[in-house]
Amino acid sequence: MTAPPGRRPRSDAPWDLSFLRVGALCAAAATVVAAPVTGLVAGWPDAVGVLVGAAIVTAFFCLSGVVVAWAGRVDDTFTLPAALGTFFVKAVVLFGILNALPADGWLDRRTLAFAVVAGALLWSGVQLRWVWTRKLYYVPPPAPPAATPPAAPAIAPEKPATRG
Repeated sequence: MTAPPGRRPRSDAPWDLSFLRVGALCAAAATVVAAPVTGLVAGWPDAVGVLVGAAIVTAFFCLSGVVVAWAGRVDDTFTLPAALGTFFVKAVVLFGILNALPADGWLDRRTLAFAVVAGALLWSGVQLRWVWTRKLYYVPPPAPPAATPPAAPAIAPEKPATRG
């Protein structure tokens, strides 16, 4: 692998986004439990807040994962600016969403905010576990084994094979 002059060679290792599926499943499971319980205890506008909060957090984490992976495919040095820029945009969007909701509307803003915080903590835990349990290579990973089985050794024509 050769790099242009003045640049380091880049790894060809793919960016793994498998944590997005696990995070979405964990968020869905938590939402399936939390929304009805919240609806029965605090009211149905609060349950809607839980549902909307879970959807916002899931969308934001998926967006961040895709943007950072895309930036990493372009060049590894773009991942931090992409992550910080995406975080800033998401914070502005969340602020706009929370401010656009009426105080006495169909959705409880405080429950939505708590759901966003709880969802962000859940997703962060999923990402931490995902990173801690992955095999990370500090050098280029070994080549995968050959897909074809090794050829059988040829029998010399001057020596007949013995039977029995």
